Amino acid sequence: MPELTAPTAALHASWIESRDEWGRGVHQDGAGVRETDDVDSPEGFADWVARLTDAEKQAPDGWVPCTFRWIVEGDRYLGAIALRHELNDFLLEAGGHIGYGLRPSARGNGLASWALARILPEARARGLERVLITCNVDNGASARTIERNGGVLEDVRDTEIGRIRRYWITL
Repeated sequence: MPELTAPTAALHASWIESRDEWGRGVHQDGAGVRETDDVDSPEGFADWVARLTDAEKQAPDGWVPCTFRWIVEGDRYLGAIALRHELNDFLLEAGGHIGYGLRPSARGNGLASWALARILPEARARGLERVLITCNVDNGASARTIERNGGVLEDVRDTEIGRIRRYWITL
């Protein structure tokens, strides 16, 4: 049975397997990985995990506070979901409050909908009355995930990250 957990260095090997499924250098929505992060070495990975944990209380410059959760089953990393506690200009325009991504082999079985349903109570507990979630205009699976969780389409627009659908979920 899957669960949402705090990031942990104990899943390094499984996370690397997932990253390799995505492909090196490919953006993983909800994961919080930057190009400069050393996720290959155990020490670098542990430092990155600590940064993810710290982001809940103290965001790096240009970022907002964020709760990162990993989607895991046993000792297998399946993906990530991020709850941003507030919106800056970029997030309001394009990124939204919540981002998520699943390793390719974990897609297509409702896991993203399950994870989104589990993170929404955390958003409510943080005092958010509604959350913005976006997806690429061509990502029908993500659009269905958002809609299954109560997402109402506000608009489709061109942004610095491409053409996106913008949905709001009232909590």
